[in-house]
Amino acid sequence: MIRTIFIALLIAFSSTSVFAGIKIPMGEREVLNKVYDLPDTDEFKSEHGNFIDVATLHKEYNIAYILPLYVIEEPRLVLFDEKADSFYDLPQDKVDAILASQKIDKEKLNKLPFYTRYGGKIVALLIIGLLVWGVIISRKDDAEEEARAEAAPKEV
Repeated sequence: MIRTIFIALLIAFSSTSVFAGIKIPMGEREVLNKVYDLPDTDEFKSEHGNFIDVATLHKEYNIAYILPLYVIEEPRLVLFDEKADSFYDLPQDKVDAILASQKIDKEKLNKLPFYTRYGGKIVALLIIGLLVWGVIISRKDDAEEEARAEAAPKEV
C-alpha cells in the first residue's frame, strides 16, 4: 500500500506539467545589504526601540534573485533596522556625521561586491556561450552525418 502511494506521488510530482506553471522571477528589485554594525547604544536606536546599523541600498535587474545582470541605481548608504526589516533614508550629511563619529571610511562601505557588479554578467555570458556552442556542435554533427550518407554506396 505504501509502495503504491509512493509511486503515485512520484509520478504526479515528476510530471513536467506540474513545473510548467512555475515562473522564474525577473526584473528590477531593491537590494539592502548590511555593511556595518553600529554599537548598540541609545544613540543608535530607532523609534521602535531596535538598534540600527549601516547598510547599502541599490537597485538592480536580476533573474531569480541570484543572478544580478546589471545595476540600475548605484548604492547609497542608509540606516537599517534589521528587526523591523526597514531602512531610514537620511540625508547624506547626517549619514556622514554618523560615520565620522565612528571613524569609518565611507568609500570602503559604499561598494558593491564583485558578484553583484560583474558576476551575473559573467554567468549569463557563459550560459549564452554554452548554448551557442551546443548549436554549432549539433550543426557540425548533422553536416558530418549528411556527408557520410552521401558518401555511402547506395543499394538498389
